[in-house]
Amino acid sequence: MSIQPSVFLVDDDPVVRQSLTLLMETFGFPIQTYDSAEAFLTHYCPGKPGCLILDFNMPGMNGAELQFELARRQIQLPIIFLTAYGDIPMTVKAIKAGAVDFQTKPIKGKQLIDSIRSIFQQSQLPAQQKELQDSALCARIAGLTPREIEVMSMAVAGLHNKEIARRLGISFRTVEIHRAHVMKKTGCDNLLELAHICEKCRLPNASRSS
Repeated sequence: MSIQPSVFLVDDDPVVRQSLTLLMETFGFPIQTYDSAEAFLTHYCPGKPGCLILDFNMPGMNGAELQFELARRQIQLPIIFLTAYGDIPMTVKAIKAGAVDFQTKPIKGKQLIDSIRSIFQQSQLPAQQKELQDSALCARIAGLTPREIEVMSMAVAGLHNKEIARRLGISFRTVEIHRAHVMKKTGCDNLLELAHICEKCRLPNASRSS
């Protein structure tokens, strides 16, 4: 019998730990909480299945540093980052390092639960089915033009429309139109989803274009 995956919560705020513990218990997810990254590293047993809900900004070792340390130890635990404030470059950097989601506080319970369920479902899929899903994901960008891919890559790298327009030598309005086409063709609702596609499909980073 497979071991039931657990939710591991690392957050220095006791209120967040208490509220998310109640939320997880309500939906039947086993949860273990830690008030620091250091405490998690001390007590986590490598190989135990689950996902890590990780506060980005904490005293001592912060979330990004813990993510790096887990990668160094070759611990592959899906990470959902939490932050009171975030920006696209920070989000993309975390995704490139292996994070699967990035949510802002105050936390929306349904959104977080949906993300955890998706992680747990993915972990149970056979490798062949995961490959098919990845292929389907990349197929969503098949209809993008080269210019739309450039605009998308710059957008998820954190560039604003005005800067994208300057670098590409096109108008601000044209950039807006390209971005709208990208969102429609890929079926994405936000830049975080686009960032996942860019990373999963290893699209070239156009943010350095001049």
